[in-house]
Amino acid sequence: MEKPHSITAFFPAYNDGGTIPSMVLTALMTLRKVTDDYEVVVVNDGSRDYTAEVLEELARRYPELRIIHHPHNRGYGSTLRTGFASARKEWVFYTDGDAQYDPRELVNLVEALDEGVDIVNGYKIVRHDPLHRIVIGRIYHYIVKFAFGFRLRDVDCDFRLIRRAIFDQIDLESDSGTICVEMVKKMQDAGFRFVEVPVNHYHRAYGKSQFFNFKRLWRTGIQLIQLWWKLVIRKEHLQTPAKALAAPSDTEQPVAQVERG
Repeated sequence: MEKPHSITAFFPAYNDGGTIPSMVLTALMTLRKVTDDYEVVVVNDGSRDYTAEVLEELARRYPELRIIHHPHNRGYGSTLRTGFASARKEWVFYTDGDAQYDPRELVNLVEALDEGVDIVNGYKIVRHDPLHRIVIGRIYHYIVKFAFGFRLRDVDCDFRLIRRAIFDQIDLESDSGTICVEMVKKMQDAGFRFVEVPVNHYHRAYGKSQFFNFKRLWRTGIQLIQLWWKLVIRKEHLQTPAKALAAPSDTEQPVAQVERG
């Protein structure tokens, strides 16, 4: 195991007032176990509930916590891009603020670090969601896996530990939930090395999903087609010389699987 010198734990939050305090506190306790240098960043994406108030109260009590507020809802992709750009530490861990993942399992991601690993990607052991979400999620998974040539077993699992320097070398543009597809595709094509770790997924205890409605699904479908055209057909991200990539893009890096004992 390569012990991280420092970690930023980052949570995107939208109407997560009922869950974000426990996520922040659990992250702080877990970070102390895996590194001596850490911070927690929460990007509040224009929440309409009391998310902003509870975050400000937490920030007064915990100096390791930084809060960034979007004045208006800008979308999941925009929120992730704000968080990644704001991270100050060597590694960035992120998961959503709705408590469907447990920040304590960051320990399992850290244990999977080894020389040459750039991204530790969680994959859901069992998805605990309503049946329609499981079905739609499964269809979405196979569509993007086939269309974009992914080697990961769970592209859409938002529980990741990533070298922060990667974000100095790839440009992310998506404002919506398609940012996960864009991010993994660009990292994979750049030759960065992934390792995968099983993580638990829990029922949503507070709030409701912003993704699963017909209007948003339709918009996501259009955005996926546009992203596929840019990244798979035109390969625009491989034609832009603005940033030198750390790993050779013509080398296909295997995805390692880490099984929990």
